[in-house]
Amino acid sequence: MSKILEFLSKRRSVTAKMMSPGHLKIEDLKLILNTGLRVPDHGGLKPWKIIVINGDSRKKFDEDVILKEYKANNTNPTPNMIKIESSRLQRADTIIAVISSTREHPKIPEWEQVLSAGAVCTTILYAAQSLGYAAQWITEWYAYNTYIISELGGNPIKDKVAGFIYIGEKNKNPKERVRPNPDDHISYY
Repeated sequence: MSKILEFLSKRRSVTAKMMSPGHLKIEDLKLILNTGLRVPDHGGLKPWKIIVINGDSRKKFDEDVILKEYKANNTNPTPNMIKIESSRLQRADTIIAVISSTREHPKIPEWEQVLSAGAVCTTILYAAQSLGYAAQWITEWYAYNTYIISELGGNPIKDKVAGFIYIGEKNKNPKERVRPNPDDHISYY
């Protein structure tokens, strides 16, 4: 089996809750991002935006954007929820937000453009994991919030967050989870 297939058949995400920030090397970040750009993209539309949040920007985005929006939409938050919402991005060293930003095109359906943004997320995730980093692709409530989409540079009327890729350090290897039975999901025509 090739090393790539071996990696893909065994790769596992480490949840953001179970990672520590660690340190993502700048040369690795560049490699991860450049790899993320090499995805299927019918017509070369590049129907996505990639936003890197790292360093002090994590704390600033947590406190000035996520927590602020959480408080605006939740009356009487508990101290524990305030703690969670004020430190979400600080669970990892680097968070890469991928925004699906489709456009009208006479030959390329919106769905293909959305899938391309998903491919960016998957490729970034796998690139980070292949370099030994803990990584997880997640969407939590803030991925669906129009104010936060706007703060990320997206157009909340048409853009959607395809995902946040958290990249940090493994505290320990994740446990294997139940995988789908191929016979239940694969058929042949």
